[in-house]
Amino acid sequence: MPAIWASNFISTCITPSSTTANALHFPTGCPFPFTKSRSCPQTLASFRRKTLVFSNSSETELSAAEDEWLKNLPDKKKPLYSHSLPSIEAWLKKLGFNQSKEDRASWLIEKPGWHAQLSLDVTDLYIRYLKSGPGDLEKDVDRRFSYALSREDIENAILGGP
Repeated sequence: MPAIWASNFISTCITPSSTTANALHFPTGCPFPFTKSRSCPQTLASFRRKTLVFSNSSETELSAAEDEWLKNLPDKKKPLYSHSLPSIEAWLKKLGFNQSKEDRASWLIEKPGWHAQLSLDVTDLYIRYLKSGPGDLEKDVDRRFSYALSREDIENAILGGP
């Protein structure tokens, strides 16, 4: 049986090129320069244009089901891999992230000092702080966090900004 690269099937982090009211236009293709995928060429010419629609901030209010997932979250000192996907999604919404309607593994957050795009991959959580947002970033800043880290550590690192 031939080996299959999991990253070929995972939608990963992408970089915005322009924004509109409810839609962001992203080139898609490769996740980050430090991806494990061998099948991902690192040239801008290989990117396709795709529009990802993120939910409005008014839609970030938690539903009853999401609220229930938050109540049942494992201890904040536990590794993120011990959390269920619905509980991670509810936690991200509570932090202020908005989930993409087209790419369910992609999340966007807009803070007063920075904007970031988060991607849930098979083995790691990726975050890209965007130079197009407020602040004085010269380029996008990429970070990767293992699911073996605690939810508290990941939350502190992400919300600490670039």
